[in-house]
Amino acid sequence: MNQRKYALSLLEDAGTLATKPVSTPFDPIVKLQIHKGHPLQDPSSYRRLVGRLLYLTISRPDICYVVQQLSLFMAHPLDSHYKATLRVRHYLKGSPAQGLFFSTTSFMKFSAFSDSDWACCLDSRKSITGFCIFMGPTLISWKTKNQNTVSRSSTAEYRALGSLVCELQWLQFLLVDLHISRTDPNSVYCDNKSAIYLAHNPVFHERNKHIEIDCHIVREKIQSKLVHLLPVSSSSQLADAFTKPLPSSTIQTFIHKLGLCDLHHPT
Repeated sequence: MNQRKYALSLLEDAGTLATKPVSTPFDPIVKLQIHKGHPLQDPSSYRRLVGRLLYLTISRPDICYVVQQLSLFMAHPLDSHYKATLRVRHYLKGSPAQGLFFSTTSFMKFSAFSDSDWACCLDSRKSITGFCIFMGPTLISWKTKNQNTVSRSSTAEYRALGSLVCELQWLQFLLVDLHISRTDPNSVYCDNKSAIYLAHNPVFHERNKHIEIDCHIVREKIQSKLVHLLPVSSSSQLADAFTKPLPSSTIQTFIHKLGLCDLHHPT
């Protein structure tokens, strides 16, 4: 499933159809901030472009992180934010037909990856939640979002786990409505040992009381056998693509692991 025609239309309307492609949608060195730059003379053009990129994320999870970051500045976009949109368009030029591959051999087994980038927002110091869910080898759900409150230490990872478990619970209810029964727990992978320990340990000390009550749903769903929480190395954490900009040396590896493919030659 791809949006090649829509992507090419976006590039043509923006006048960047003949641009030179780049290998990454976001420069890891660049740090976008709300007051770092000069206001745009026509902010509506920025909002319109980001809105079109949001629609493109339906089949392009590889640009999900950068589009989420650009969406933070819709109210008062600056020239530095607009330059970041140029890089996204240059990236799309290299693979406009890239999209999701749905395998006919997928089995009814969910596996999920959860991650967070602690205090990554330079303006608010809020962490970002990122997760992705696979049904067999097929990517079916993903998310990138700033957390509502400022997190301390491993609380950010635990909140990300809470969001992922709620999504898995919704998918479980959906299967029940479709009269599909499953008893095996869903595999959830996290690269933070402290978050895994908190999810399994029923004793919470004073230092953990700042974790919101709704995040404790993780421990509840582990006990009810909905999820099985497993450790994973940071190098194999697929949710990294939804929480931080990846260098060109690793982004293609993550794209392949997410199950994205391009059936057309680059334009």
